[in-house]
Amino acid sequence: MKLCFFDDFRLGVLRGAEVVDVSAAVADIPHTGPHDLMNGLIARFEAYRAALERAAAAGPGMGLDRVRLRPPLPRPGNIVCMAVNYMEDGTRTAPAPLNAFHKAPGAIIGDGDTMVLPDVPATIFEGEAELAVVIGKPATRVAAADAMAHVFGYVNFVDGSARGLPPPGNVFFQMKSRDSFAPIGPFLVTADEVPDPHRLSVRLWVNGEIKQDFNTSDMAHPIPRCIEWVSAIHTLQPGDLLATGTNHRGLSSFMDGDRVELEVEGLGRLRIGVRDDLRRVWSRETRLDRQRQGFDTPTPQVSGRYGPGA
Repeated sequence: MKLCFFDDFRLGVLRGAEVVDVSAAVADIPHTGPHDLMNGLIARFEAYRAALERAAAAGPGMGLDRVRLRPPLPRPGNIVCMAVNYMEDGTRTAPAPLNAFHKAPGAIIGDGDTMVLPDVPATIFEGEAELAVVIGKPATRVAAADAMAHVFGYVNFVDGSARGLPPPGNVFFQMKSRDSFAPIGPFLVTADEVPDPHRLSVRLWVNGEIKQDFNTSDMAHPIPRCIEWVSAIHTLQPGDLLATGTNHRGLSSFMDGDRVELEVEGLGRLRIGVRDDLRRVWSRETRLDRQRQGFDTPTPQVSGRYGPGA
């Protein structure tokens, strides 16, 4: 099942190319807003699945071009992002040690929304294409062998980054948790529709040009191990997001006016815009392009505030 929010955060189920309003089927779930509704539905999904299926089959459909899609998880309790969790097409000789960081729930935006680049002296702004796991039931010190039973579903996830901010070493919070730096959607896809999350193509386009193109089979630490490790640190709750990392070789600059599209196989296509009121400019080279030229530094800024000669 593909779940979504649309318009004024009505709950929808995708039926073919249409969205069906199923809000009435979950109206009795206690909630104060759409975030509580979705988290509550996830925690009670088996009790509501049949009613949702009936509502989706019987209700009138609306074309996707007639609705405004919203983030399917408007405010997760936790957004945990795995760091350096790909083998980078075999260029890493061994997996990096398990590591992760938190991203602010307020960074969430959805399909058709805009990532806004802040007025800060970043060396570059990037967005990482990722598969994110949606937790389905509380997970505390879960063994890897039992971890997939705690997965509710999956969603496209872009991990926005403002890299190189001073001072050195004071990195992840100010780099990752900016408003609008966590685009997700357009749908939350239940786990039964994804037979093997470790064999999915992941592609990201900037203005129609493909930049990232990799497969989750390149993941260094698979999803069960990530859940095991994170849940040993803190409990994961229904509706929490666990982003599984990216292959960095295709990363490139995000700039004002860009149209970014992300498609993890089977999860639909997430489309966002980028706005930079300073209209800073970077080269369009990817990290792989730079490596092939013998550079181990990000693509340099060409013009604008904080750039050369500014």
